[in-house]
Amino acid sequence: MPEVLVISGKGGTGKTSLTGAFAQVAQGKVICDLDVDAPDLHLLLQPEALEKHEFMSGHQAEIDPERCTGCGICAEKCRFEAIKPQGDVFAVDPLKCEGCKLCVVTCPEEAVEFPERHCGRWQISDTRLGTMVHAQLFPGEENSGRLVALLRGRARELADEQGMSLILSDGPPGIGCPVISSLSGTDLAVIVTEPTPSGRHDLERVVELCRHFKVPAGVIVNKHDLNSGQTQAIEDYCAAQDLEVLALLPYDPAITEAMVKGLVVTEYNDNGIAAALRLAWRRIAQKAGLDA
Repeated sequence: MPEVLVISGKGGTGKTSLTGAFAQVAQGKVICDLDVDAPDLHLLLQPEALEKHEFMSGHQAEIDPERCTGCGICAEKCRFEAIKPQGDVFAVDPLKCEGCKLCVVTCPEEAVEFPERHCGRWQISDTRLGTMVHAQLFPGEENSGRLVALLRGRARELADEQGMSLILSDGPPGIGCPVISSLSGTDLAVIVTEPTPSGRHDLERVVELCRHFKVPAGVIVNKHDLNSGQTQAIEDYCAAQDLEVLALLPYDPAITEAMVKGLVVTEYNDNGIAAALRLAWRRIAQKAGLDA
C-alpha cells in the first residue's frame, strides 16, 4: 500500500493547502496529519472525532511530600536544576525536568515517583474527504517522533481494515525528528517549495534527507510566477539532482478564498490552480504506482 508524504523544508510553503486538495482528488485513501506540533489540516477538513486517545510518553519525576525528609540530595544531584525547596521539603519543576531518573535512584527515602508523562492527544476522525488520523502535542512536550510513528501505524491499520489503497500524509516542515519519523519507510515524498532563497535552501536540505533514507521524491514549486529567477534556479537544481518537478503552481487567490469558506481549493472551483493541482496529482499517482 503506497504512502505518499507531502513535506517542505520550511513552513509557509502551502503544503497543507496542497495536501487538502490532493485528499479531495485522490481515491481510496486514509488521510494522516503528521505535523503533531502544529497541526492545521483539521482547519480545512473539519473532522468529527470517532476515537480519542491520550498520548503518554517518557517520564517525569514527582516528589511525594509525605515521604520527603528534605535532605536535598536530589536537588544536589540534579544537573538540570529542576528540584527546588518548597517549605521543609523539595518539589520538581515540571518545565525543567528532563526525565533522567537520577533523583529516583539517589533518594534514600524512595520519595521520588516516576510516572509516565502525559504529552498530548491523538484521534481518529471522520471527514467529508475520508478517515483522518491526527494528533496534538502539548506545548513544549517531546517525543514527537514517537507520536508520528504511532499515527502512521494506526493509519496503515485503518487502511487495511477499510480496504483503502493509499495513505496520504501531511508532514511536518523542516528536517527534524518528526520529519525523519514521517519520512522513513515512505514510498514517495512530495516536496513543496517556494521561489525564494530560503525556500531553495531548505529544499536542498530536505532533498538530502530523502536521499539519506532512500525515499523517492518529486518537487512542487508553489507560487512559481512570483519570482521567475528563483523558480529557474530551483528547476536547474532539480535537473542537476535528477529530481522530477511535478508541478509549477501559480499564485492564485482562490486558495485563500477557499480556505475562508472552510474548503480545499479543488472543491471551490475547477479552474486555475485547482486544475493544475489535479494534473499534479495524476503525476504523483503515476510516480507512486497508483490509479489517478
